[in-house]
Amino acid sequence: MSTHVGPSVTLVRNATLLATVGDTTFLVDPLFASRGALPPIDDTPNDRANPLVPMPDVDLSHDAVIVTHRHPDHFDDTAKSELDADIPLFCQPAQADAFVEDGFTDVRPVEDAATFEGITLHRTPGRHGHGELAEKMRPVSGFVLKGEATLYLAGDTVWYEPVAETLNRFEPDAVVLNGGAARFNQGEPITMGVDDVGAVREATDAAIAVVHMEAINHCLLSREELRSETEGVLVPEDGEEIGF
Repeated sequence: MSTHVGPSVTLVRNATLLATVGDTTFLVDPLFASRGALPPIDDTPNDRANPLVPMPDVDLSHDAVIVTHRHPDHFDDTAKSELDADIPLFCQPAQADAFVEDGFTDVRPVEDAATFEGITLHRTPGRHGHGELAEKMRPVSGFVLKGEATLYLAGDTVWYEPVAETLNRFEPDAVVLNGGAARFNQGEPITMGVDDVGAVREATDAAIAVVHMEAINHCLLSREELRSETEGVLVPEDGEEIGF
């Protein structure tokens, strides 16, 4: 009798993850810069240099890379220089040429779906903020990784109807949300805050982990606040592995 083994996720830092489904591990949204090596995000409530925290001591072994979008807190120059040029790299079609120009030789844009070592990758919609700001921040995507188990990486999005539709369509075993309630000096948050996470919690029975916190200067929602305001979600520390 086979034993069902659920997915696992290691939070490296910010949105950088090691997501394992079956025997296949994807490095997601690599941000490799040293603490304080990058400038603060402009037009935000503070001017702290990024990343705010160092890289934890984590084994970054992986079979392929997924980049949900090319904002600098999800793919940076250090990652560009340190990743193997021939690693399979899955991305949004609109940004494939940029990765080729960066020197990657196995770029695999995902229009709707792709397969890799028995895992099907479905690209899913995201809305990185509200109104005009969301238009300026696009394109962004999430990814569903489907093997014996199903893992939904929502990417940089707020709660909106296509997230609910993705949950209904794929019925994932586990969901990773990008929290932090990142924001600029004007407008609403551009990543999930307490209410967004609560809406996802109401919409699915899947296990939920929330990342993308306490690493970039405009992410103002702390782990402590999210834990105190939201029941039934996992909020990992940098370097922590979660088995679902």
